[in-house]
Amino acid sequence: MGIVILIIIIILCIILATIYWWIGNYFYKISLNPKTDKEFAIGELAQTAEEIKRQENEKKWLTDNSKDVYITSTNNGILKLHAYEINDNEDSNVWVIVIHGYMSSGSGMATFAHEFNKKGYNILVTDLRGHGNSQGDYIGMGWHDRLDIIDWINYIIKKNQESQIIIYGISMGAATTMMTTGEKLPSNVKLAIADCGYTSAWDEFSYQLKRKFKLPEFPVLYAANGSCKRHAKYSFKEASSVEQVKKSNTPTLFIHGDSDDFVPFNMLDTIYNSASCKKEKLVIKNADHGEAASVNPELYWSTIDKFINKYM
Repeated sequence: MGIVILIIIIILCIILATIYWWIGNYFYKISLNPKTDKEFAIGELAQTAEEIKRQENEKKWLTDNSKDVYITSTNNGILKLHAYEINDNEDSNVWVIVIHGYMSSGSGMATFAHEFNKKGYNILVTDLRGHGNSQGDYIGMGWHDRLDIIDWINYIIKKNQESQIIIYGISMGAATTMMTTGEKLPSNVKLAIADCGYTSAWDEFSYQLKRKFKLPEFPVLYAANGSCKRHAKYSFKEASSVEQVKKSNTPTLFIHGDSDDFVPFNMLDTIYNSASCKKEKLVIKNADHGEAASVNPELYWSTIDKFINKYM
């Protein structure tokens, strides 16, 4: 009888381990494999024909006025990474690194790149690993991307040793920006602007599990995190904007819309209060996720201008 019970226990353990492994791989695939559909996460954006046309024109402006540049990242795999470079303001040493969000690409940031370029700045619009024209088979959630951005910073400095660099990102790009500032950066990096970034990958996925699937952290998020460690070699908890801004010396402007229900608005104060750098924050009323610039463009860009002028 004792042997039978032992066999049953072993079989149950195998079944539970298999289920746990399957859950982890499934949620890793739908959340971090860039080739899978992400409509469950980002949803359908309600856009007018005019907005779609404007975005198409901005993307055309980007491709018409930039050149494709590449670097090789050796951070967790040898990858060819792509960016759009606009170096038409030869009298300016100011460069803005523009970083897109989750399942977007550099071309999706054309409107913001254009706005910075009109201010007289040179621009580098990156495709994060696994996005756009960059190689990569997983989404880094900002963690491995932060080291890729440092590679892009060094790329700019190699071109122009007198460069003054601004790092600007939205959503996952904002998290990438914040995680980058937690590293030791060259003095050429003068400031950062983070628009609607999350506290950590763990917090964001935990929030989305409850929001979209009505599921708890355990066992789902723990299983997915284990799968992420196996496949992408990082954990959701170490991909933390909060822990990185605690180490930051880079003046940072934190922006968030108070109607954001994708990266919840309350994450702003958690990040802001944790930051050890010189800092300011801007709250755009009635702005949903990534919509701050379109809801109140005058306040958005005037605040950015003042912040840049203050630290450059």
